[in-house]
Parts: sequence; structure tokens; C-alpha cells
Amino acid sequence: MLTMEANVVQWPRISTWIETDKTGRRPSGSLQFAHQRSRGHQRIKVLISAQLQPTRTSNKQRPKVVSVSCSYKNFPASVLKSGINDSYDESMILKNKSQEIEPYLSGRCIYLVGMMGSGKTTVGKVLSQVLGYSFCDSDSLIEQEANGTPVSDIFQLYGEGFFRDKETEVLRKLSIMHRIVVSTGGGAVNRPINWKYMHHGISVWLDVPLEALAKRISSVGTKSRPLLHSDSGDAYRNAYNRLSTLLDERSEAYANASTQVSLENIAAKLRYRDVSSLSPTAIAIEALDQIENYLRDEEGMSFGTF
Repeated sequence: MLTMEANVVQWPRISTWIETDKTGRRPSGSLQFAHQRSRGHQRIKVLISAQLQPTRTSNKQRPKVVSVSCSYKNFPASVLKSGINDSYDESMILKNKSQEIEPYLSGRCIYLVGMMGSGKTTVGKVLSQVLGYSFCDSDSLIEQEANGTPVSDIFQLYGEGFFRDKETEVLRKLSIMHRIVVSTGGGAVNRPINWKYMHHGISVWLDVPLEALAKRISSVGTKSRPLLHSDSGDAYRNAYNRLSTLLDERSEAYANASTQVSLENIAAKLRYRDVSSLSPTAIAIEALDQIENYLRDEEGMSFGTF
């Protein structure tokens, strides 16, 4: 359960489970590891229980130029669509891009925002692994706050207002932490106070076409999504109509993000007809590209080029 205790002589103390696939680089504070092995790679749960102190990095300590061997922007689509080596090519580009950008993040958290079904959790885990960050899902932390009660049940038992209050509290606690990729709930952008907390880090809007969102969500069902669930009618059409309404209400708020990742733009760049063909790695590469643009605009940082 996510808790916070504070007094005049201690820094805030936070305890929560956050997933990570890396042990080399860690959030500020002491960590305890509980290993869980699975095929192909090792997954690790990290219990953060730390006396956290806000860290500041002087501009003088930042490297002025980082040279890397490649940049996603400079790779033609033919390279990324080369058949059997697609996954390897994308992975190498992602690794090089992350090494280029990570020193300039100064440990700031990355907040992924976007509509439900936009892939925030999937892409977030890719980014956390390649950057050596931890990962957490704000909805999961809210469920822990509610003694394991699922989000859909929280809405039914206590109402959306209760859920949004818990969401704001979770984001407040995360805002004092470092080196975490956070997958936020689709409606977290509606409260200005949430942006205050997310602006402690860098926010990325995953912008996915409504058709793709409705297709994804209707294929797996909407019972776990209280704002979409309907017991009657065509699942795709119901999901599309409701998502369209929600996007109209939230699109202006999503635009507050530090940067935007348009899946339609990525598909066009890679010459795909459908965004559903995009891999999470390709989306993560674009996210790092956009973060790089943001950092360059923010502080005039100089990055290496291909």
C-alpha cells in the first residue's frame, strides 16, 4: 500500500511496489529486491522504502555533447522494415537513442498520458527498461490504496470523485520521486492540480486514432473500464462513440503534455497502412525522439547526430 508519513525533521517516506527490469540504475533511496524469474528474461519487483531527498543537478555538471552511432530520424523506413532483422534493428536504435538522452533527463520521471487503450503501460515498460528506470501504473497504485479493490469496483462503490481524489494523491507522492516511468489513467489530465505534479517530470501524450482504440478495447471487453462498459449493443460502435466523447472532453488537456507521440505519424514514416502494425519499440523510439526535441527546446541542449 502506498503510504506517506512526514514530520518536521524527516523527508517524506514512500513505500510502494514498482516494477523494473533493471538493477543497475535505481530511483533515489534504498531498495529491496524480490526476484521473480520468467522465460527469456528476469522480471524484478522493487520495493521502494526510502528517505527521499529532492535532487538537483547543476547545468555545469551535464555533459555538453553526447555522440551516438545512430538516430531513429535518420534511418529510412526500409531499414526498419528489413524483414527478419526488424526487431533487432529497432532494439539497437532504441538502445542508442536512450543512451543519447538519458544523461539529460537528470533523473526526472516520465509520465505517459493518453486515452484508455493507447498502450501507456506497454510502451512505459519498454521505456523504463531501456532507460534503467522503474515503472509503475497509477491505477494499480490506487487499487493498492483501496486494499486491492479493482478500479471498476472503486467507481461502482465509491464513485468517480473518490477515484480522482486518490489519483491526485498518488501523483502527488510520485512527483517527489525520480527515475520512474509512470503510466497514468486516461482521465488524469482533467485536473489542473495533476499537471502541477506531472510537470515535475516530462509528460508524453500517446495519441492513438479512435478507430484503433475502439478496436483494441472492444476486442478484449470493457468490463474493467467503467467509463466505457455497456451490456448491450455492438461493442465496437459503443466503444467508439464513448471514446469520441471522452476525447472531445480531454483533447485540450492532453495538449498540456510536454510532448506528443502521434501513432499516425509513426505509421506514415515507416510506411505502414495501419497503426496496429507498429511495435511498442517503434513507439518508444518516437517517444524518445520527441523527448529529445523537448529537452532541446527547454534548455538548448546539444545532442549528437548520426
